[in-house]
Amino acid sequence: MKKTMKFFVILFLLMAACSKDSSQYEIYVFHAGSLTIPFKQMEATFEAKNPQYDIIREASGSRNAARKISDLHRRCEIMASADYSVIDNLLIEQNLADWNIHFATNEMVIMYSDRSKFADKINSENWYEILLQPEVEYGHSDPNADPCGYRTMLVWQLAEKFYKKERLYEKLIAGCPDKNIRSAEVDLIALLETGELDYLFIYRSVAQQHKMPFVILPDEINLKNTKFADFYRTASIKISGKKPGEFIVKKGSPMVYGFTIPKTAENIEGARKFAEFILSSKGREIMEKNGQPCIVPPKITGNTEKLPENLKKYSNAGN
Repeated sequence: MKKTMKFFVILFLLMAACSKDSSQYEIYVFHAGSLTIPFKQMEATFEAKNPQYDIIREASGSRNAARKISDLHRRCEIMASADYSVIDNLLIEQNLADWNIHFATNEMVIMYSDRSKFADKINSENWYEILLQPEVEYGHSDPNADPCGYRTMLVWQLAEKFYKKERLYEKLIAGCPDKNIRSAEVDLIALLETGELDYLFIYRSVAQQHKMPFVILPDEINLKNTKFADFYRTASIKISGKKPGEFIVKKGSPMVYGFTIPKTAENIEGARKFAEFILSSKGREIMEKNGQPCIVPPKITGNTEKLPENLKKYSNAGN
């Protein structure tokens, strides 16, 4: 009886030790939905070279990803946002992160399918006329949950000014019912593929990754070109803040993705290694292949003195 009890005690201790050790090698990554495919490929490549680590990814709207850390205090080794300012506003300002690496760009497009109504007629000049046809269904992600959502609103405002079409912004909002809005842009792709939606405002990288046709918007409104940064800033939208009743004003600006290591990280060594992989030539190759141009060298904001030593060589902070 004593031997049996001793055996189970030893077994329990071994299992506890193994469980503790395995958690030390897990790397939790919260990322924007638009980073799902490139980060999935990074995960496979990184783990093949570093088999001791297990990357656990969670895709969601960038603001929702940040709130998992700020509101739920969840463990996270890497938080990657489709809008770098989400990290600034919801993490750095809350003392939940120190620095922010701006590492990639994107642009807004209108994705559709072969079954979309007027698919053979839509182009960069008439897209708003097509969308406002009564039989056409179009959608976007929730501005309060996902940068792609509020960027859609900014594009619509800029389009009203660029095309000189009075009340175009108001009309586009009225033509997109709540049923066509989801918390993350990738959640809407299934509706597009099944024909419930005809058109979807989304990032170019996502459209390319899913091999779907899309309308390229003029640089004056697609939030891609730094040349038009001043014009982009003429558009703005209020979105929910950290607390009920609070609001954040988002102004139009060229798209910049950012990532950080939050202070809720437990596997610091693993976080630093994967962060370095994102910035490495192989990481950049994966991003570029998936339609997301990289910022080289990346720009660093926040407290750069807290930037890990292994990352400084990739930016001006290391010079």
